[in-house]
Amino acid sequence: MQSNWLLLPVLAAFLTVGTHGVSFGQQLASGPQVLTFFSEVDDTDQPYAIYLPPNFDAARKYPLVISLHGAGSNHRLNLRRVFGKSNAPEESDVEASRYFPEWEDVDFIVASPFARGTMGYQGVAERDVHDVLADVKRRFPIDEDRIYLTGLSMGGGGALWLGLTRPDVWAAVAPVCPAPPPGTHALAPNALNLPFRLFQGDADPVVPTDSVRAWVDRLMRHDVDVTYTEYPGVGHESWENAYADGQIFDWFDRFRRNPHPDRVRFATRRYKYDGAYWVRLDALTPGTLAQIDARFTAPNRIEVTTSALDGFTLRLAGHPRFRPEQPVKIQIDGQALEVGATDSLAFSRQKGAWTAEAYKPPSQAKRRGLEGPMSEAVAGRHVYVYGTADNPSEEELARRQARAVEAATWSVYRGPFWGRVHVFPRVLADTEVRESDLETAHLVLFGTRATNRLIERFGDRLPLHLDDATGDYGLVYVFPVGRRYVLVSSGRPWWRTGSASASPFAQAVPALALTGRPDYLLFKESPETPVVEGHFDRNWRLPAEHAAPLRATGVVTVADDAVEPSR
Repeated sequence: MQSNWLLLPVLAAFLTVGTHGVSFGQQLASGPQVLTFFSEVDDTDQPYAIYLPPNFDAARKYPLVISLHGAGSNHRLNLRRVFGKSNAPEESDVEASRYFPEWEDVDFIVASPFARGTMGYQGVAERDVHDVLADVKRRFPIDEDRIYLTGLSMGGGGALWLGLTRPDVWAAVAPVCPAPPPGTHALAPNALNLPFRLFQGDADPVVPTDSVRAWVDRLMRHDVDVTYTEYPGVGHESWENAYADGQIFDWFDRFRRNPHPDRVRFATRRYKYDGAYWVRLDALTPGTLAQIDARFTAPNRIEVTTSALDGFTLRLAGHPRFRPEQPVKIQIDGQALEVGATDSLAFSRQKGAWTAEAYKPPSQAKRRGLEGPMSEAVAGRHVYVYGTADNPSEEELARRQARAVEAATWSVYRGPFWGRVHVFPRVLADTEVRESDLETAHLVLFGTRATNRLIERFGDRLPLHLDDATGDYGLVYVFPVGRRYVLVSSGRPWWRTGSASASPFAQAVPALALTGRPDYLLFKESPETPVVEGHFDRNWRLPAEHAAPLRATGVVTVADDAVEPSR
């Protein structure tokens, strides 16, 4: 058993690796503890629990396990869970969070992000997980081919989402009673080179067992190396079985990432997740599922099939089947091409045929970091801005400020199961926004051209404006201004549904009510009764079929140059 975890400092050790002179000076104690990283989302220090093996040796690289907690839990509890340590009899989660019990040592570094509490693992929380991964790699020597991912319940769903959106990061993934976010199912092909092991209790009252079995079947249909363990009579606490006796570490230890697989399959709806391994997608329509299947059939012989894709790049440097001194023969959707061998080969579809030319997006085209949907405006650093342009009365100004504060309030206690969400963005008047804010933050702008100075400032660039004297309508949409998003909210707020069936996340946290929404929404009375809702096209223009009903309301002005040309 371990002893004196927090009393036995590890001797300082230094290792310089690569050509960048990275030094690892690890002087922390072995065992479990809590570290923090600085988040640029809201200028806060965010915690994560970490376990360090004894006898740390900076001259070697360590395997790393990232473990994600469930709803209502936290980083400290979750670190206990992955080592098989449940609460003591009659011990509450609050009490169990105050200390780390002893457990058997493993030769892994293990990190558990707090990830803002209970908000799932998309948006800010997803970014936190990747920030924790980067912080651990900055502090400690990590074997890039031995990074593993697990999680339970909400965290099990997060493990599916993060594993399938970035499959080339991980060597293996182990979701326990997973509850993945919407949209994850279509990404199952991405797991081709990523072993999965799923665990579930057949008496789980929270996560339907049939849904987990369906995930196993789905992965198997896509030729994924998947193992499934189902525990008879076990409820939602199946992690007690899955993590018992450190068995998860034994399973992880069987796998190493292959950074150069012969075959890559990848599906995505977003430039944010634009490829894996040696394949990158360059031209897609955000919101529409694009797919690619690329495989080496012999040295310098590649077959590619695509769907809803007009450009891609193959990054072949280092692949064992790539011969830089020989031409590459490639077949794309049945069309044969032969190109000179270079480390990076780009292809684009032009006039219906594939060419060996890189895709060149128009200057205003959607791209990585500027593609929507609305939830992306609140997935990073952002500021909520209320208007003062029309010299409102004190009462009206207070009302506007209160609405912005309501929208910016993420940290609401929602009971012991849901817990809290911890995100702390700023709320400013339009006169308080600095030029540095325009450069570094997305802006959530409340009001209209008449009431908000920033909406007026950007007005000629924005595609839609609401002028509703009745007060019946709400308009919310995302649009790029420079290198950042603005999210414009005019009229009724996007988050007040008045429905008992609305998501508990969205009921308590207005920003999370944007999850799953596309680029724009006009509604009457309630966001549950949309008038028009959809995605801008690849060039941030409004589809013609949506421009007409928006104008027909008589309350929305649509800029003439904001509509895509008739086909």
